[in-house]
Amino acid sequence: MWIAPWGASLWTGNRTTELAMRMRFDVITLFPELFEAFKVSGVIRRAFESGQVDLRCWNPRDHAAGPYRRVDDRPFGGGPGMVMLAQPLADCLAAIRQDRGQDRTQAPLVLFSPAGQRLNHAMVETWSASAGGILLCGRYEGIDQRFIDAEVDHQISLGDFVVSGGEIAAMALLDAVARLQPGVLSDEASALEDSFHPHLNGLLDCPHYTRPEVWGDASVPPVLLSGNHAEIDKWRRQQRLQITLRQRPDLMDQAVQEGGLSPAELAWIRGQQD
Repeated sequence: MWIAPWGASLWTGNRTTELAMRMRFDVITLFPELFEAFKVSGVIRRAFESGQVDLRCWNPRDHAAGPYRRVDDRPFGGGPGMVMLAQPLADCLAAIRQDRGQDRTQAPLVLFSPAGQRLNHAMVETWSASAGGILLCGRYEGIDQRFIDAEVDHQISLGDFVVSGGEIAAMALLDAVARLQPGVLSDEASALEDSFHPHLNGLLDCPHYTRPEVWGDASVPPVLLSGNHAEIDKWRRQQRLQITLRQRPDLMDQAVQEGGLSPAELAWIRGQQD
């Protein structure tokens, strides 16, 4: 179960105007320019333009000593690659905390790492109702473990693979959080139909179609053209069940365990598994 690494007093089940106004994410990254286009692209730009999500980037190189502003060095014990130095990160973090006027209980430090808990919708919802935090994007072979032990409050992973830096993972979290802010999506109800959402019992979403009615040799399912909204809702629910059972049986098992499916749906699932 996802447990917020900050005090429970920072949010309740209901989002408040104060928290929405105060949501701030500080990103520690050697490549802050990567976030410039991110902030002004797509629907999530509304979250940044409105100030609902305050995003600030900090380069640890600005806090490194010496003429070369070095932020990495060779690993003790030998081996390939370089390791990010602890001190520039510690000084950068201290500058962020001073600028925020908050300690680590109010602004947790998150490291994107293969060792972290895999990001999921429940975690995103928790972050979307929080006051934000500090996101650390690692590079090279990793970060000096002493800094991780001393300062990192939580580690998050996108999955069982490795990318060249934490920036992609940070953008994924920020995008997911930003789109849940009020007014960011043109139709806020559309978020309720997203895959993994509790409104769908955590199932995958159904297929979607648009014009033309016939494309190549493929036609739109007739039920979607019927105008019968009850039948359309029934078809979409059946599609979600079928796709989830086929593609992500683990999600189906979870939905069954949580008791969100009807007796008829449970009977259908048992029939598919026999």
